[in-house]
Order: sequence, then C-alpha cells, then structure tokens
Amino acid sequence: MSDGTASEPPADADLPVVEPPFEATDDPRVGGVVLAGGTSDRFGDRNKLLASLEGAPLVAHAARTLLETDVDPVVVVVGYEADRVQEAVSELPVTTVSNPTYEAGQSTSVRSGVETLRERTTVDAAVIALGDMPFVDPSTVDALVSAYASGAGDALAPAYESERGNPVLFDRRFFDLLTAVEGDVGGRRILLEGDSSALVAVDDPGVCRDVDRPNDLSHEKR
Repeated sequence: MSDGTASEPPADADLPVVEPPFEATDDPRVGGVVLAGGTSDRFGDRNKLLASLEGAPLVAHAARTLLETDVDPVVVVVGYEADRVQEAVSELPVTTVSNPTYEAGQSTSVRSGVETLRERTTVDAAVIALGDMPFVDPSTVDALVSAYASGAGDALAPAYESERGNPVLFDRRFFDLLTAVEGDVGGRRILLEGDSSALVAVDDPGVCRDVDRPNDLSHEKR
C-alpha cells in the first residue's frame, strides 16, 4: 500500500452500491472514532468544532451520532485546542485521546483513534466519523453496521444520491493499514482501493455535509 504521500488517491471509484434492508449473518462488535483534531483553517478565527448548532458544539453532535447507535466504545481524538474540545464532550460517555501530531494531517488522528480503540477492547470493526459533520443521522451508522453484519463488505461508506460520504466503516483487518497511513489522506485510499469495499445507499444528505465555513451552519439538523 502507498504511504499516502506519493500521490493522491483517486477522486472516486466504481464501488458497488448495496441497499437496505440487510439480513445479518453475524453480530459484530463495532467501535467508533470521531476525528476532532483539525485546525479549522477555513472557518476563520474560531474553532469550528466548538461552534454552536442547536445549542451544542459541532463535535458533541458528531459524538452523539455514534452514541445513539450500537457502536461501542466511542473514542474522540482531539488535537488543536485539545482542552477546549475535550471539555465540549466531557459530559458524554466517550474516551478522549490527545493527538500531539495533529498538524501532520488527518492520518495521525486516525492512527491515535484506532490505536486507542484496540487498547481498550477487541472490536470487529470501527466506524470513523468526522467531528465537523454534525448532520449525519444515527440511522446511517446503523445501516453501515447492518451492511457489515450481512457480509456486504469490509470497508463501507454511505452514499446519498450516488455521492459518497462519511462516516466510513473498516473491518479490523485494515487496522494495521490505517495506523500506517501518512499525510492528510486518512482511510480514503484503503476504501477506494479495497477488494471488498462498497457504498451503502442511505436517505441521509448529512453524509455529504461538512462544516468548513460559518455559513455552513445556516441549516438546522433534520
């Protein structure tokens, strides 16, 4: 596998699309990782993860999305303004871990989250979510887990109206690869180049809505 620095992964791939309902053939244990270490460069002089949406910080919405599913445990990786972001999720039943190398790219937060997840417990897979995507519906996470439990794939991402989104579920066989990726690529290359990857069709526009600028907060959660 490339280290993620020599070239960018393809913009997209012809991944198969699977649609619910799914018939589970297994009862996997799936953990969750929320990536919340970024510097919010395009948001201005504020940390976007602490921006308020419906009375709660964005990062809290992202964490609650996983907590409202059967995903357990949930790890939140902090970096930039770590103390403030950790405080924003302090009342939630999550484990926080600080990534001191967050400026080196998203892959370092993926590494911190997956390593912490493996240290805490044994899971069959992990859902990796982004802290700046507060609009994802918990049913989407459930759909990813159900698809995984049915054997639909070992690396799964949601797709809304054929557009690939987040979060992404990875089987534990990818954990070593996820902790070895470098740069700002995260797990995208693993998903797009995997031999058992698929997109899960969902009715959730939130999978394609991140918050980069203040005006991205103009719409409420559905």
